[in-house]
Amino acid sequence: METMGLVSFGRYICSHLSLLLLIVLPLGQHTVEGVWPLPQTFTSSNEQYPVNPQAFYFGYGRQSAAQRGCSVLDAAFIRYYSLIFPDYTGNDVLRFFEDKPFHIEINVDHDDCESYPHEDSSEKYNLSVSAGQASLNAETVWGAVRGLETFSQLVYQDDFGSYFVNQTEIDDFPRFQFRGILLDTSRHFIPVHVILKTLDAMAYSKFNVFHWHIVDDPSFPYQSQTFPDLSRKGAFHPMTHIYTQSDVRRVISHARLWGIRVIPEFDSPGHTKSWGKGQPDLLTPCYSGATPSGAFGPVNPTLPSTYKFMATLLKEVSLVFPDSYIHLGGDEVNFSCWKSNPDVRAFMQKMGFGVSFTKLEAFYMEHIMNITSLLNKTAIVWQDVFDYHEVIPKDTVLHIWKGTPANYKRELSKMTKAGMRVLLAAPWYINHISYGQDWRNYYNVQPLNFSGTAEQKKLVIGGEVCMWGEYVDATNLTPRLWPRASAAAERLWSDEKQTSSVDKAFPRLQDFRCKLVRRGIRAEPLYVGHCKHEYQGV
Repeated sequence: METMGLVSFGRYICSHLSLLLLIVLPLGQHTVEGVWPLPQTFTSSNEQYPVNPQAFYFGYGRQSAAQRGCSVLDAAFIRYYSLIFPDYTGNDVLRFFEDKPFHIEINVDHDDCESYPHEDSSEKYNLSVSAGQASLNAETVWGAVRGLETFSQLVYQDDFGSYFVNQTEIDDFPRFQFRGILLDTSRHFIPVHVILKTLDAMAYSKFNVFHWHIVDDPSFPYQSQTFPDLSRKGAFHPMTHIYTQSDVRRVISHARLWGIRVIPEFDSPGHTKSWGKGQPDLLTPCYSGATPSGAFGPVNPTLPSTYKFMATLLKEVSLVFPDSYIHLGGDEVNFSCWKSNPDVRAFMQKMGFGVSFTKLEAFYMEHIMNITSLLNKTAIVWQDVFDYHEVIPKDTVLHIWKGTPANYKRELSKMTKAGMRVLLAAPWYINHISYGQDWRNYYNVQPLNFSGTAEQKKLVIGGEVCMWGEYVDATNLTPRLWPRASAAAERLWSDEKQTSSVDKAFPRLQDFRCKLVRRGIRAEPLYVGHCKHEYQGV
């Protein structure tokens, strides 16, 4: 078997360092509470095998389509060595039973090594752990990355610090193809290093989509090559509070190695106040009686220049972000400014819209969705676009964000009956906080519990956890997000019947939260208790 020297220190270190070898007996053994999110099928026994960090090897199987040099898996091996052996530094006192190697062999069917994950990427994998070896088989490198995460959670330590793994068989795949986290980087600027850390934590919970709500009313931090004034005049600060093209590439590259898609959102025609600072004549002038008030409203949908600007900006965005999806927003449009503007009212009469401002918004959104279609991109829009009875391309994805369970279930029924694909976010707005264990509410969501046929339910492609930024920045993002978002992660990945008990989930989530803490993620506690390895600071 071919092995990777980068992640195996082996006898070289033994022969070059003066090490004290302690042979210990299997006393004070611990087992893992389980894997989070729970695999589809998971069997393990009490038979345990020692795993020695000095004799641990990742390798590619001979039949694997990916081999050494595969950027995704080579990087994953290095990352996961440190995650599997968090205490090992290469010069510690070694504790192991016997100097036997442990091999983990990876076989993938397709060489996706230099590509990006996409909407149809398989994340299915099979993991088999036995004495001295593990076999990880997947259709794609993205499935292999998910399997490595699972393996890393199976390895545990006894009271003496020795590492073990139990005999295990796992067949696993996600219940939903789209499992996202939304970060809002307009209401507060989130530094790149915090975004990267969030991507790491997402991968630990097997999320696979980063929905980057990059701009909004308060600020425009995206630095456009085509329209540099947008961030120069619309960001909180034109130098320190922006995402350069290099920053964006760095986020996309980091996400790719974790098998995470990056979907940008440029929400319009509302939520665009910051856009107007750097793009004259884009926003609608508001009127007080017969005179302009000096205030501006949504994007002006009556001017040809608006659509020329949007086509140029979206073309740039489509080249910068490789994913086939782009989020176009379309929510919460305040019509009062349009109503006040005589030019807008005259345009509506000319177009036969009468006084229906929903028809005016429909006119605008249909133009924007046509632009994205010409760019060969799939549009995601917030549910408002559907609710206003707009003409929507059939491949558009509708995003539900409003209402109580009864309301969003009705919306799921209506949208899927119309043959549209749907994303559910309404029950997972975790920027809303309350005292106590609110993660239980996120865990108990049943995404397919609505009135509809089996074919309708296939149109629900997944869900999303949203972290809006009114009260969130780099100081509190991580503990507010984790481990609460992980409750939704299991709901979106795992079999619903096997994970129907929130009380049975509790000890596993507690254990997983401690794993996050040990990995440097400032995940907040679920309830009274402790972690064996408490958070040690940055």
